[in-house]
Amino acid sequence: MDGSDVILLNLWVSVFGARVRIALAEKGINYEYREEDINNKSPLLLQMNPVHKTIPVLIHNAKPICESSIIVQYIDEAWHDKAPQLLPSDPYIRAQARFWADFIDKKIWLTEGKDQEMAKEEFMDVLKVLEGQLGEPYLVGESFGFADIALIPFSVWFYTLNKIGNMNIEKECPKLAAWVNRCMERESVSKTLSDPHQFYDLVLEHNRKGY
Repeated sequence: MDGSDVILLNLWVSVFGARVRIALAEKGINYEYREEDINNKSPLLLQMNPVHKTIPVLIHNAKPICESSIIVQYIDEAWHDKAPQLLPSDPYIRAQARFWADFIDKKIWLTEGKDQEMAKEEFMDVLKVLEGQLGEPYLVGESFGFADIALIPFSVWFYTLNKIGNMNIEKECPKLAAWVNRCMERESVSKTLSDPHQFYDLVLEHNRKGY
């Protein structure tokens, strides 16, 4: 399989879309990138993801795959002949990678509808759990893979949370901060993730407009 029939529908600031882009870059898959306007969704997006109508959507040979974690697993399986393998070959370690990716999806969001200080405390508690899971050098096993791809896009938030939320993630979670730096040494990550300062400016602009 080549990348000639691969299209990614995405939004540049999406941490979930970043997962897909990192996975594609790790596998060296060529694809066509199409930026979506969430306030004016394209007919193709509505056609390819009629259930959730959200990005990212990977279109491979005219068939859509939705939801970022599912897309990353699909990429690993569809291009299994391309290194590296994103999911571990050992069934137990693979199950652990899926567990932590699921944990990230369910827990990483700041809790809505709660006091801000409580939400910040809960968010930091989640990061400390991940801090405790971190091995050397990656989240699961010795290779950069599925669980790391699930988490690393959220590191773009850290600068903004430190500035706006008066948090000090680097001090509270030094192993996590070191892991972020290790991941950023990978070209697939450094060339994909948004500039944290640009993300901060975007948040300030949204707050100013009252979004």
